[in-house]
Amino acid sequence: MDVVATQESQAKKEAVDFQTDPSRYKHWRLAFDGPVATLTMDVAEDGGIRPGYKLKLNSYDLGVDIELHDALQRIRFEHPEIRSVIITSAKNRIFCSGANIYMLGLSSHAWKVNFCKFTNETRNGIEDASAHSGLKFLAACNGTTAGGGYELALACDEIILVDDRSSSVSLPELPLLGVLPGTGGLTRITDKRKVRRDHADMFCTNADGVRGQRAKEWRLVDEAVKPQQFAEHIKQRALKLAERSNRPANTKGVNLSRLNKTSDEAGLRYGFVEVQYDRVARTATITVRTPESVSENSLEKAIAAGANWWPLQMARELDDAILTLRSSELDLGLWIIKTAGNPDAVLASDEFILSHQENWFVREVLGMMRRTFARIDVTSRSIYAIVEPGSCFAGTLLELALAADRIYMRDTQEGESAATMTLSKMNFGPLPMVNKLSRLVARFYGDETQIARPRGEIGKKLSARAALDAGLVSAAPDDLDWEDEIRQAIESRAAQSPDALSGLEANLRFGPGETLETRIFGRLSAWQNWIFVRPNAVGASGALKVYGTGAPVKFDWERV
Repeated sequence: MDVVATQESQAKKEAVDFQTDPSRYKHWRLAFDGPVATLTMDVAEDGGIRPGYKLKLNSYDLGVDIELHDALQRIRFEHPEIRSVIITSAKNRIFCSGANIYMLGLSSHAWKVNFCKFTNETRNGIEDASAHSGLKFLAACNGTTAGGGYELALACDEIILVDDRSSSVSLPELPLLGVLPGTGGLTRITDKRKVRRDHADMFCTNADGVRGQRAKEWRLVDEAVKPQQFAEHIKQRALKLAERSNRPANTKGVNLSRLNKTSDEAGLRYGFVEVQYDRVARTATITVRTPESVSENSLEKAIAAGANWWPLQMARELDDAILTLRSSELDLGLWIIKTAGNPDAVLASDEFILSHQENWFVREVLGMMRRTFARIDVTSRSIYAIVEPGSCFAGTLLELALAADRIYMRDTQEGESAATMTLSKMNFGPLPMVNKLSRLVARFYGDETQIARPRGEIGKKLSARAALDAGLVSAAPDDLDWEDEIRQAIESRAAQSPDALSGLEANLRFGPGETLETRIFGRLSAWQNWIFVRPNAVGASGALKVYGTGAPVKFDWERV
Protein backbone atom coordinates (compact mmCIF):
# COMPACT_ATOMS: atom_id res chain seq x y z
CA MET A 1 0.00 0.00 0.00
CA ASP A 2 1.32 3.43 -0.93
CA VAL A 3 1.71 5.81 1.97
CA VAL A 4 0.68 9.34 1.06
CA ALA A 5 2.94 11.90 2.73
CA THR A 6 1.28 14.92 4.26
CA GLN A 7 2.33 18.42 3.29
CA GLU A 8 3.58 18.95 6.83
CA SER A 9 6.03 16.05 6.86
CA GLN A 10 7.23 16.91 3.36
CA ALA A 11 7.76 20.56 4.26
CA LYS A 12 10.12 19.55 7.07
CA LYS A 13 12.27 17.58 4.64
CA GLU A 14 12.47 20.05 1.78
CA ALA A 15 12.15 23.81 1.86
CA VAL A 16 9.98 25.46 -0.76
CA ASP A 17 11.90 27.19 -3.55
CA PHE A 18 10.09 30.40 -4.45
CA GLN A 19 12.42 31.11 -7.38
CA THR A 20 11.55 29.97 -10.88
CA ASP A 21 11.57 31.24 -14.47
CA PRO A 22 9.52 30.64 -17.64
CA SER A 23 11.82 27.82 -18.81
CA ARG A 24 10.83 25.87 -15.69
CA TYR A 25 7.08 26.57 -15.70
CA LYS A 26 4.84 23.50 -15.53
CA HIS A 27 1.48 25.24 -15.34
CA TRP A 28 1.52 28.56 -17.21
CA ARG A 29 2.36 29.77 -20.70
CA LEU A 30 3.43 33.37 -21.20
CA ALA A 31 3.12 34.97 -24.65
CA PHE A 32 3.51 38.51 -25.97
CA ASP A 33 1.82 40.28 -28.85
CA GLY A 34 2.58 43.99 -29.14
CA PRO A 35 1.32 45.72 -25.98
CA VAL A 36 -0.62 42.66 -24.78
CA ALA A 37 0.67 39.69 -22.78
CA THR A 38 -1.35 36.50 -22.44
CA LEU A 39 -0.97 34.30 -19.38
CA THR A 40 -2.51 30.93 -20.19
CA MET A 41 -3.24 28.55 -17.35
CA ASP A 42 -2.60 24.93 -18.34
CA VAL A 43 -2.05 23.10 -15.09
CA ALA A 44 -0.18 19.80 -15.29
CA GLU A 45 -2.18 17.23 -13.32
CA ASP A 46 0.93 15.43 -12.11
CA GLY A 47 2.88 18.61 -11.41
CA GLY A 48 1.95 19.25 -7.77
CA ILE A 49 4.57 20.83 -5.54
CA ARG A 50 4.04 17.94 -3.09
CA PRO A 51 2.97 14.33 -3.75
CA GLY A 52 -0.42 12.81 -3.00
CA TYR A 53 -2.90 14.62 -5.27
CA LYS A 54 -3.61 15.43 -8.91
CA LEU A 55 -4.22 18.99 -10.08
CA LYS A 56 -7.31 18.26 -12.17
CA LEU A 57 -9.52 20.83 -13.88
CA ASN A 58 -6.95 23.64 -13.71
CA SER A 59 -6.96 23.51 -9.92
CA TYR A 60 -3.92 24.99 -8.28
CA ASP A 61 -1.51 24.56 -5.40
CA LEU A 62 1.39 26.64 -4.12
CA GLY A 63 3.59 25.68 -7.06
CA VAL A 64 1.06 27.03 -9.56
CA ASP A 65 0.93 30.34 -7.73
CA ILE A 66 4.71 30.60 -7.43
CA GLU A 67 4.82 30.50 -11.23
CA LEU A 68 2.07 33.10 -11.50
CA HIS A 69 3.92 35.41 -9.11
CA ASP A 70 7.11 34.99 -11.15
CA ALA A 71 5.29 35.69 -14.41
CA LEU A 72 3.85 38.92 -13.02
CA GLN A 73 7.30 40.04 -11.89
CA ARG A 74 8.78 39.32 -15.31
CA ILE A 75 6.03 41.25 -17.08
CA ARG A 76 6.74 44.22 -14.81
CA PHE A 77 10.52 44.25 -15.21
CA GLU A 78 11.45 42.36 -18.36
CA HIS A 79 8.66 43.59 -20.64
CA PRO A 80 8.00 47.31 -20.16
CA GLU A 81 6.28 47.36 -23.57
CA ILE A 82 3.39 45.32 -22.14
CA ARG A 83 0.37 47.42 -21.19
CA SER A 84 -2.39 44.89 -20.64
CA VAL A 85 -2.49 41.24 -19.61
CA ILE A 86 -5.05 38.59 -20.55
CA ILE A 87 -5.40 35.73 -18.07
CA THR A 88 -7.12 32.72 -19.64
CA SER A 89 -7.12 28.93 -19.79
CA ALA A 90 -5.92 26.28 -22.23
CA LYS A 91 -8.42 23.73 -20.91
CA ASN A 92 -11.66 23.01 -22.73
CA ARG A 93 -14.68 24.59 -21.01
CA ILE A 94 -12.79 25.24 -17.77
CA PHE A 95 -11.09 28.46 -16.74
CA CYS A 96 -9.99 27.46 -13.24
CA SER A 97 -11.60 25.37 -10.52
CA GLY A 98 -9.67 27.00 -7.68
CA ALA A 99 -7.39 25.62 -5.01
CA ASN A 100 -7.01 21.85 -5.20
CA ILE A 101 -9.35 20.35 -2.64
CA TYR A 102 -7.37 17.14 -2.13
CA MET A 103 -4.21 19.19 -1.54
CA LEU A 104 -6.05 21.15 1.17
CA GLY A 105 -7.34 17.93 2.70
CA LEU A 106 -3.80 16.54 2.96
CA SER A 107 -2.23 19.76 4.19
CA SER A 108 -1.24 20.72 7.70
CA HIS A 109 -2.94 23.78 9.12
CA ALA A 110 0.29 25.76 8.74
CA TRP A 111 0.64 24.79 5.07
CA LYS A 112 -2.96 25.83 4.33
CA VAL A 113 -2.50 29.18 6.07
CA ASN A 114 0.78 30.02 4.34
CA PHE A 115 -0.60 28.86 0.97
CA CYS A 116 -3.64 31.12 1.37
CA LYS A 117 -1.50 34.07 2.47
CA PHE A 118 0.85 33.80 -0.52
CA THR A 119 -2.11 33.37 -2.86
CA ASN A 120 -3.76 36.46 -1.38
CA GLU A 121 -0.57 38.46 -1.83
CA THR A 122 -0.27 37.33 -5.45
CA ARG A 123 -3.84 38.44 -6.17
CA ASN A 124 -3.14 41.74 -4.41
CA GLY A 125 -0.05 42.03 -6.58
CA ILE A 126 -2.24 42.02 -9.69
CA GLU A 127 -4.21 44.94 -8.30
CA ASP A 128 -0.99 46.68 -7.24
CA ALA A 129 0.31 46.41 -10.81
CA SER A 130 -2.93 47.92 -12.10
CA ALA A 131 -2.77 50.80 -9.62
CA HIS A 132 0.94 51.59 -9.85
CA SER A 133 2.58 49.93 -12.89
CA GLY A 134 0.25 50.92 -15.71
CA LEU A 135 -0.74 47.29 -16.31
CA LYS A 136 -4.40 46.42 -16.82
CA PHE A 137 -5.67 42.88 -16.41
CA LEU A 138 -8.47 41.12 -18.25
CA ALA A 139 -9.84 37.76 -17.07
CA ALA A 140 -10.97 35.84 -20.15
CA CYS A 141 -13.11 33.20 -18.44
CA ASN A 142 -13.50 30.76 -21.33
CA GLY A 143 -15.15 28.12 -19.17
CA THR A 144 -16.37 27.35 -15.69
CA THR A 145 -14.76 29.65 -13.15
CA ALA A 146 -15.06 28.39 -9.58
CA GLY A 147 -13.73 29.21 -6.13
CA GLY A 148 -10.16 30.43 -6.27
CA GLY A 149 -10.46 30.60 -10.05
CA TYR A 150 -13.15 33.23 -9.70
CA GLU A 151 -11.04 34.94 -7.02
CA LEU A 152 -8.21 35.15 -9.57
CA ALA A 153 -10.65 36.74 -12.02
CA LEU A 154 -11.87 39.14 -9.32
CA ALA A 155 -8.34 40.50 -8.94
CA CYS A 156 -8.38 41.61 -12.59
CA ASP A 157 -9.67 44.96 -13.82
CA GLU A 158 -12.35 43.34 -15.97
CA ILE A 159 -13.99 39.91 -16.18
CA ILE A 160 -15.39 38.54 -19.44
CA LEU A 161 -17.35 35.25 -19.18
CA VAL A 162 -18.15 33.05 -22.16
CA ASP A 163 -21.93 32.79 -22.52
CA ASP A 164 -22.21 29.16 -23.66
CA ARG A 165 -25.16 28.16 -21.44
CA SER A 166 -22.94 26.05 -19.18
CA SER A 167 -19.99 28.16 -18.01
CA SER A 168 -20.59 29.88 -14.68
CA VAL A 169 -18.81 31.84 -12.00
CA SER A 170 -19.14 30.50 -8.47
CA LEU A 171 -17.80 30.59 -4.95
CA PRO A 172 -18.83 27.08 -3.80
CA GLU A 173 -16.55 26.79 -0.76
CA LEU A 174 -19.29 27.16 1.85
CA PRO A 175 -21.86 24.68 0.47
CA LEU A 176 -19.32 22.11 -0.73
CA LEU A 177 -16.41 22.31 1.72
CA GLY A 178 -17.65 24.09 4.82
CA VAL A 179 -15.00 26.80 4.45
CA LEU A 180 -14.83 30.34 3.04
CA PRO A 181 -13.59 31.70 -0.29
CA GLY A 182 -10.57 32.95 1.62
CA THR A 183 -8.50 34.44 -1.20
CA GLY A 184 -10.44 37.66 -1.16
CA GLY A 185 -13.64 36.40 -2.75
CA LEU A 186 -16.09 37.68 -0.16
CA THR A 187 -14.33 41.02 0.12
CA ARG A 188 -13.96 41.70 -3.60
CA ILE A 189 -17.56 40.95 -4.54
CA THR A 190 -18.70 43.58 -2.02
CA ASP A 191 -15.89 46.15 -1.90
CA LYS A 192 -14.76 45.95 -5.52
CA ARG A 193 -17.62 44.56 -7.60
CA LYS A 194 -20.34 46.20 -5.45
CA VAL A 195 -22.54 43.11 -5.65
CA ARG A 196 -25.73 43.67 -3.71
CA ARG A 197 -25.75 41.95 -0.32
CA ASP A 198 -28.74 39.66 -1.00
CA HIS A 199 -27.34 38.66 -4.38
CA ALA A 200 -23.96 37.98 -2.76
CA ASP A 201 -25.64 35.82 -0.11
CA MET A 202 -27.47 33.77 -2.75
CA PHE A 203 -24.32 33.51 -4.88
CA CYS A 204 -22.01 32.30 -2.08
CA THR A 205 -24.41 29.61 -0.84
CA ASN A 206 -25.18 28.11 -4.26
CA ALA A 207 -22.55 25.63 -5.41
CA ASP A 208 -23.71 25.86 -9.04
CA GLY A 209 -22.95 29.58 -9.33
CA VAL A 210 -24.39 32.03 -11.86
CA ARG A 211 -24.19 31.98 -15.66
CA GLY A 212 -24.46 34.36 -18.60
CA GLN A 213 -26.49 37.52 -18.47
CA ARG A 214 -27.51 37.06 -14.84
CA ALA A 215 -23.84 37.07 -13.89
CA LYS A 216 -23.56 40.42 -15.66
CA GLU A 217 -26.78 41.77 -14.13
CA TRP A 218 -25.56 40.88 -10.65
CA ARG A 219 -22.21 42.61 -11.41
CA LEU A 220 -20.29 39.36 -10.99
CA VAL A 221 -18.75 39.86 -14.46
CA ASP A 222 -18.45 42.81 -16.82
CA GLU A 223 -19.61 41.06 -19.97
CA ALA A 224 -21.04 37.69 -21.02
CA VAL A 225 -20.05 37.04 -24.65
CA LYS A 226 -21.18 34.29 -27.02
CA PRO A 227 -18.51 31.73 -27.97
CA GLN A 228 -18.38 32.85 -31.62
CA GLN A 229 -17.43 36.41 -30.65
CA PHE A 230 -15.42 35.61 -27.51
CA ALA A 231 -11.84 35.51 -28.86
CA GLU A 232 -12.19 38.69 -30.92
CA HIS A 233 -13.95 40.50 -28.08
CA ILE A 234 -11.10 39.63 -25.70
CA LYS A 235 -8.49 40.79 -28.20
CA GLN A 236 -10.15 44.14 -28.82
CA ARG A 237 -10.89 44.75 -25.15
CA ALA A 238 -7.27 44.03 -24.19
CA LEU A 239 -6.08 46.56 -26.77
CA LYS A 240 -8.52 49.12 -25.37
CA LEU A 241 -7.22 48.55 -21.88
CA ALA A 242 -3.66 48.91 -23.17
CA GLU A 243 -4.49 52.40 -24.38
CA ARG A 244 -4.96 53.49 -20.75
CA SER A 245 -1.38 52.57 -19.82
CA ASN A 246 1.58 54.90 -19.39
CA ARG A 247 4.24 52.21 -19.80
CA PRO A 248 6.93 52.88 -22.41
CA ALA A 249 6.40 51.43 -25.86
CA ASN A 250 9.98 50.97 -27.11
CA THR A 251 12.17 50.26 -24.10
CA LYS A 252 14.34 47.27 -23.28
CA GLY A 253 13.49 45.47 -20.07
CA VAL A 254 15.67 44.32 -17.19
CA ASN A 255 16.38 40.61 -16.73
CA LEU A 256 15.52 39.17 -13.33
CA SER A 257 18.39 36.78 -12.85
CA ARG A 258 18.23 34.03 -10.24
CA LEU A 259 19.25 35.16 -6.77
CA ASN A 260 22.62 34.07 -5.41
CA LYS A 261 21.45 32.23 -2.30
CA THR A 262 22.91 29.66 0.05
CA SER A 263 21.07 27.94 2.87
CA ASP A 264 21.94 25.49 5.62
CA GLU A 265 20.98 24.71 9.22
CA ALA A 266 22.53 27.99 10.35
CA GLY A 267 20.45 30.22 8.09
CA LEU A 268 20.22 31.94 4.71
CA ARG A 269 22.79 34.09 2.94
CA TYR A 270 22.37 36.40 -0.04
CA GLY A 271 24.33 39.39 -1.31
CA PHE A 272 22.79 42.06 0.96
CA VAL A 273 20.56 39.96 3.24
CA GLU A 274 21.52 37.38 5.83
CA VAL A 275 19.31 35.32 8.16
CA GLN A 276 20.73 33.57 11.22
CA TYR A 277 18.71 30.90 13.01
CA ASP A 278 18.75 30.39 16.77
CA ARG A 279 16.63 27.29 17.23
CA VAL A 280 17.07 27.20 21.00
CA ALA A 281 15.78 30.77 21.38
CA ARG A 282 13.34 30.24 18.47
CA THR A 283 14.48 33.42 16.70
CA ALA A 284 15.61 34.40 13.22
CA THR A 285 17.89 37.43 12.97
CA ILE A 286 17.51 39.16 9.61
CA THR A 287 20.33 41.56 8.73
CA VAL A 288 19.99 43.85 5.71
CA ARG A 289 23.18 45.51 4.48
CA THR A 290 23.82 48.49 2.25
CA PRO A 291 26.72 49.42 -0.03
CA GLU A 292 29.57 50.96 1.94
CA SER A 293 30.12 53.85 -0.45
CA VAL A 294 27.78 56.41 -1.96
CA SER A 295 27.83 55.89 -5.69
CA GLU A 296 26.72 58.50 -8.18
CA ASN A 297 23.38 57.36 -9.58
CA SER A 298 21.97 58.01 -13.02
CA LEU A 299 19.11 56.38 -14.87
CA GLU A 300 21.58 54.83 -17.28
CA LYS A 301 23.66 53.31 -14.47
CA ALA A 302 20.60 52.08 -12.55
CA ILE A 303 19.10 50.37 -15.60
CA ALA A 304 22.50 48.96 -16.59
CA ALA A 305 22.88 47.48 -13.09
CA GLY A 306 19.41 45.96 -13.49
CA ALA A 307 18.71 43.21 -10.97
CA ASN A 308 22.02 44.04 -9.26
CA TRP A 309 21.00 47.63 -8.47
CA TRP A 310 21.03 47.72 -4.67
CA PRO A 311 17.38 48.71 -4.01
CA LEU A 312 16.09 45.97 -6.32
CA GLN A 313 18.56 43.28 -5.30
CA MET A 314 17.97 43.98 -1.60
CA ALA A 315 14.17 43.89 -2.00
CA ARG A 316 14.22 40.64 -4.01
CA GLU A 317 16.54 38.97 -1.49
CA LEU A 318 14.48 40.13 1.47
CA ASP A 319 11.28 38.99 -0.25
CA ASP A 320 12.68 35.51 -0.80
CA ALA A 321 13.93 35.34 2.80
CA ILE A 322 10.50 36.30 4.16
CA LEU A 323 8.75 33.66 2.06
CA THR A 324 11.29 30.99 2.99
CA LEU A 325 10.99 31.73 6.71
CA ARG A 326 7.20 31.72 6.54
CA SER A 327 6.92 28.37 4.81
CA SER A 328 9.87 26.41 6.19
CA GLU A 329 10.79 27.78 9.63
CA LEU A 330 7.54 27.68 11.58
CA ASP A 331 9.15 27.41 15.02
CA LEU A 332 11.19 30.61 14.65
CA GLY A 333 8.42 32.81 15.97
CA LEU A 334 10.40 35.98 16.64
CA TRP A 335 12.18 37.81 13.83
CA ILE A 336 14.89 40.22 14.93
CA ILE A 337 15.63 42.82 12.26
CA LYS A 338 19.04 44.46 12.08
CA THR A 339 20.76 46.63 9.47
CA ALA A 340 24.36 47.51 8.66
CA GLY A 341 26.18 49.75 6.24
CA ASN A 342 26.35 53.37 5.19
CA PRO A 343 23.23 55.47 5.96
CA ASP A 344 24.34 58.07 3.41
CA ALA A 345 24.16 55.42 0.68
CA VAL A 346 20.53 54.69 1.56
CA LEU A 347 19.61 58.39 1.71
CA ALA A 348 21.23 59.01 -1.67
CA SER A 349 19.32 56.05 -3.10
CA ASP A 350 16.06 57.38 -1.64
CA GLU A 351 16.59 60.81 -3.11
CA PHE A 352 17.39 59.34 -6.52
CA ILE A 353 14.32 57.06 -6.53
CA LEU A 354 11.97 59.83 -5.50
CA SER A 355 13.43 62.18 -8.11
CA HIS A 356 13.06 59.62 -10.91
CA GLN A 357 9.97 57.61 -9.97
CA GLU A 358 8.27 58.60 -13.24
CA ASN A 359 10.81 56.38 -15.01
CA TRP A 360 9.26 52.94 -15.57
CA PHE A 361 12.19 50.99 -14.05
CA VAL A 362 12.57 53.16 -10.97
CA ARG A 363 8.81 52.97 -10.46
CA GLU A 364 8.93 49.18 -10.60
CA VAL A 365 11.80 49.05 -8.10
CA LEU A 366 9.85 51.27 -5.73
CA GLY A 367 6.90 48.92 -6.16
CA MET A 368 9.05 45.90 -5.38
CA MET A 369 10.16 47.50 -2.13
CA ARG A 370 6.59 48.48 -1.27
CA ARG A 371 5.26 44.93 -1.77
CA THR A 372 8.17 43.32 0.07
CA PHE A 373 7.80 45.51 3.14
CA ALA A 374 4.04 44.90 3.08
CA ARG A 375 4.76 41.17 3.40
CA ILE A 376 6.33 41.95 6.78
CA ASP A 377 3.20 43.79 7.92
CA VAL A 378 0.96 40.75 7.31
CA THR A 379 3.38 38.07 8.50
CA SER A 380 2.29 36.13 11.57
CA ARG A 381 5.59 36.43 13.39
CA SER A 382 6.63 38.69 16.23
CA ILE A 383 9.10 41.29 14.97
CA TYR A 384 11.66 43.31 16.94
CA ALA A 385 14.03 45.87 15.41
CA ILE A 386 17.39 46.34 17.12
CA VAL A 387 19.20 49.66 16.59
CA GLU A 388 22.85 49.59 17.68
CA PRO A 389 26.10 51.38 16.79
CA GLY A 390 26.84 50.47 13.19
CA SER A 391 23.16 50.05 12.31
CA CYS A 392 21.77 51.61 9.15
CA PHE A 393 18.14 52.38 9.89
CA ALA A 394 17.90 55.27 7.47
CA GLY A 395 15.15 56.18 5.02
CA THR A 396 14.00 53.05 3.20
CA LEU A 397 15.60 50.74 5.76
CA LEU A 398 13.98 52.64 8.62
CA GLU A 399 10.72 51.24 7.24
CA LEU A 400 11.89 47.82 8.40
CA ALA A 401 12.02 49.11 11.95
CA LEU A 402 8.69 50.91 11.65
CA ALA A 403 7.14 47.62 10.50
CA ALA A 404 8.29 45.94 13.72
CA ASP A 405 6.15 45.37 16.79
CA ARG A 406 8.85 46.96 18.94
CA ILE A 407 11.99 49.01 18.27
CA TYR A 408 14.87 48.86 20.77
CA MET A 409 17.63 51.44 20.37
CA ARG A 410 20.85 51.41 22.36
CA ASP A 411 21.57 54.67 24.22
CA THR A 412 25.36 54.77 24.15
CA GLN A 413 27.63 56.86 26.35
CA GLU A 414 28.94 60.16 25.03
CA GLY A 415 32.15 59.82 23.08
CA GLU A 416 31.37 56.30 21.92
CA SER A 417 30.19 55.28 18.49
CA ALA A 418 26.51 56.13 18.79
CA ALA A 419 23.47 54.36 17.43
CA THR A 420 21.46 56.66 15.13
CA MET A 421 18.47 56.56 12.83
CA THR A 422 17.65 58.93 10.00
CA LEU A 423 14.35 59.82 8.38
CA SER A 424 13.92 60.60 4.69
CA LYS A 425 10.97 61.54 2.52
CA MET A 426 10.62 57.82 1.80
CA ASN A 427 9.12 57.43 5.29
CA PHE A 428 6.18 59.71 4.57
CA GLY A 429 4.15 57.95 1.89
CA PRO A 430 6.03 56.22 -0.98
CA LEU A 431 6.14 52.85 0.85
CA PRO A 432 2.63 52.47 2.32
CA MET A 433 1.30 49.51 4.24
CA VAL A 434 -1.63 47.51 2.86
CA ASN A 435 -3.96 50.00 4.57
CA LYS A 436 -2.62 52.65 2.13
CA LEU A 437 -1.10 54.63 5.02
CA SER A 438 2.58 55.25 5.68
CA ARG A 439 3.88 53.42 8.72
CA LEU A 440 4.43 56.74 10.49
CA VAL A 441 0.86 57.89 9.85
CA ALA A 442 -0.43 54.55 11.11
CA ARG A 443 1.93 54.70 14.11
CA PHE A 444 0.51 58.05 15.22
CA TYR A 445 -3.08 57.36 14.08
CA GLY A 446 -2.99 60.25 11.63
CA ASP A 447 -2.38 62.83 14.37
CA GLU A 448 -0.58 65.58 12.46
CA THR A 449 0.75 67.17 15.66
CA GLN A 450 2.66 63.96 16.39
CA ILE A 451 3.70 63.37 12.79
CA ALA A 452 5.02 66.92 12.44
CA ARG A 453 7.91 66.29 14.80
CA PRO A 454 9.55 63.44 12.85
CA ARG A 455 8.79 65.28 9.61
CA GLY A 456 10.87 68.17 10.92
CA GLU A 457 13.77 65.79 11.57
CA ILE A 458 14.19 64.55 7.96
CA GLY A 459 17.86 64.10 7.12
CA LYS A 460 19.12 64.40 10.71
CA LYS A 461 20.97 61.59 12.46
CA LEU A 462 18.83 61.07 15.55
CA SER A 463 20.34 59.78 18.77
CA ALA A 464 18.52 57.24 20.93
CA ARG A 465 17.19 59.98 23.19
CA ALA A 466 16.02 62.12 20.25
CA ALA A 467 14.36 59.13 18.58
CA LEU A 468 12.62 58.22 21.84
CA ASP A 469 11.37 61.78 22.30
CA ALA A 470 10.05 61.78 18.71
CA GLY A 471 8.09 58.58 19.36
CA LEU A 472 10.15 56.54 16.90
CA VAL A 473 11.39 53.83 19.26
CA SER A 474 9.79 51.70 21.97
CA ALA A 475 12.66 51.77 24.44
CA ALA A 476 16.22 53.11 24.62
CA PRO A 477 18.12 51.20 27.31
CA ASP A 478 21.56 52.48 28.22
CA ASP A 479 24.72 50.41 28.01
CA LEU A 480 24.33 49.11 31.55
CA ASP A 481 20.85 47.67 30.95
CA TRP A 482 21.03 46.89 27.25
CA GLU A 483 22.02 43.21 27.23
CA ASP A 484 19.64 42.22 30.04
CA GLU A 485 16.69 44.13 28.65
CA ILE A 486 17.06 42.71 25.15
CA ARG A 487 17.52 39.19 26.52
CA GLN A 488 14.45 39.46 28.71
CA ALA A 489 12.35 40.94 25.89
CA ILE A 490 13.31 38.04 23.59
CA GLU A 491 12.84 35.32 26.19
CA SER A 492 9.48 36.61 27.40
CA ARG A 493 8.12 36.90 23.85
CA ALA A 494 9.28 33.41 22.93
CA ALA A 495 7.52 31.99 26.00
CA GLN A 496 4.06 33.31 25.08
CA SER A 497 1.33 31.58 23.08
CA PRO A 498 2.09 31.88 19.34
CA ASP A 499 -1.62 31.68 18.52
CA ALA A 500 -2.51 34.56 20.83
CA LEU A 501 0.48 36.59 19.63
CA SER A 502 -0.62 36.21 15.99
CA GLY A 503 -4.05 37.55 16.90
CA LEU A 504 -2.58 40.37 18.98
CA GLU A 505 -0.15 41.50 16.30
CA ALA A 506 -2.71 41.39 13.49
CA ASN A 507 -5.02 43.63 15.53
CA LEU A 508 -2.36 46.16 16.51
CA ARG A 509 -0.29 46.67 13.38
CA PHE A 510 -2.51 48.63 11.01
CA GLY A 511 -3.86 51.55 12.96
CA PRO A 512 -6.93 53.48 11.78
CA GLY A 513 -9.19 52.70 8.85
CA GLU A 514 -9.64 49.64 6.67
CA THR A 515 -9.03 48.82 3.03
CA LEU A 516 -9.88 45.86 0.86
CA GLU A 517 -6.47 44.43 1.71
CA THR A 518 -6.76 44.80 5.50
CA ARG A 519 -10.23 43.26 5.39
CA ILE A 520 -8.80 40.29 3.51
CA PHE A 521 -5.80 39.79 5.79
CA GLY A 522 -7.21 41.02 9.08
CA ARG A 523 -10.71 39.58 8.86
CA LEU A 524 -11.31 37.12 6.07
CA SER A 525 -8.03 35.23 6.48
CA ALA A 526 -8.48 35.14 10.26
CA TRP A 527 -11.97 33.70 9.91
CA GLN A 528 -10.77 31.18 7.35
CA ASN A 529 -7.87 30.15 9.59
CA TRP A 530 -10.31 29.55 12.46
CA ILE A 531 -12.63 27.57 10.20
CA PHE A 532 -9.65 25.47 9.05
CA VAL A 533 -9.26 24.01 12.55
CA ARG A 534 -12.99 23.43 13.22
CA PRO A 535 -14.36 19.86 12.97
CA ASN A 536 -17.13 20.97 10.59
CA ALA A 537 -14.39 21.55 8.01
CA VAL A 538 -11.47 19.30 8.92
CA GLY A 539 -12.85 16.79 11.43
CA ALA A 540 -13.10 13.11 10.51
CA SER A 541 -16.53 13.77 8.98
CA GLY A 542 -15.91 17.42 8.09
CA ALA A 543 -16.88 18.73 4.68
CA LEU A 544 -13.32 19.30 3.49
CA LYS A 545 -12.19 15.85 4.61
CA VAL A 546 -15.00 13.78 3.09
CA TYR A 547 -15.32 15.71 -0.19
CA GLY A 548 -15.20 13.27 -3.10
CA THR A 549 -15.40 10.14 -0.93
CA GLY A 550 -19.17 9.69 -1.03
CA ALA A 551 -19.32 9.72 2.77
CA PRO A 552 -21.89 12.04 4.36
CA VAL A 553 -20.86 15.25 6.10
CA LYS A 554 -21.63 15.38 9.82
CA PHE A 555 -21.90 18.92 11.16
CA ASP A 556 -21.97 20.11 14.73
CA TRP A 557 -25.02 22.36 14.42
CA GLU A 558 -24.14 24.62 17.32
CA ARG A 559 -23.53 28.24 16.26
CA VAL A 560 -20.64 29.76 18.22
